[in-house]
Amino acid sequence: MEEDLDQAPVAALTADDLLQRVASGDRGAFSDLYDATSSRLFGLIRRLIVDPSQSEEVMQDVYLEIWQTSTRFDQAKGSALSWMFTLAHRRAVDRIRSAQASRDRDMRIGVRDLGVPVDTVAEEAEVRIEHEKVHEAMSQLSDLQRECVSLAYYSGLTHTEIAAKLSVPLGTVKTRLRDGMIRLRDVLGVTT
Repeated sequence: MEEDLDQAPVAALTADDLLQRVASGDRGAFSDLYDATSSRLFGLIRRLIVDPSQSEEVMQDVYLEIWQTSTRFDQAKGSALSWMFTLAHRRAVDRIRSAQASRDRDMRIGVRDLGVPVDTVAEEAEVRIEHEKVHEAMSQLSDLQRECVSLAYYSGLTHTEIAAKLSVPLGTVKTRLRDGMIRLRDVLGVTT
């Protein structure tokens, strides 16, 4: 006579049997599944994460996921233990990636906030040289181009405002700006 699974002793049930019971909401089967598999899963997680407290957190997350998603387990695709190992491995890798991203973010912030000594004399000299280059390049524009570029970039006027100020069509302003910027790019040696 075949023994009913509900009456089978816990020791005789496999992880597959226990996981099927967990899928039906059997808390006792979940407890038995935990007892039967936790040391192996924790070993895998601990080897990957190393930190004991983070390993314990991941372990808790894994068993919560097992409880919540046990209905998705398909015995035709593999054993319960391999499914559980896959969940544990994924969670551990996610934790490692998250921790690395956090360290990288902290490093970027730390480097950004690190007080780097600034050579103000060199910086001022560089700004002065750049200003002289732009001044020389602007002198090589036609008067009309220089006027439009100055109004747009030094006075912050829009194309429409420049057209109104100079009493010229908008298209004319755009053409002068475009031609002036092309000339500036060529004179300054800027490559696109």
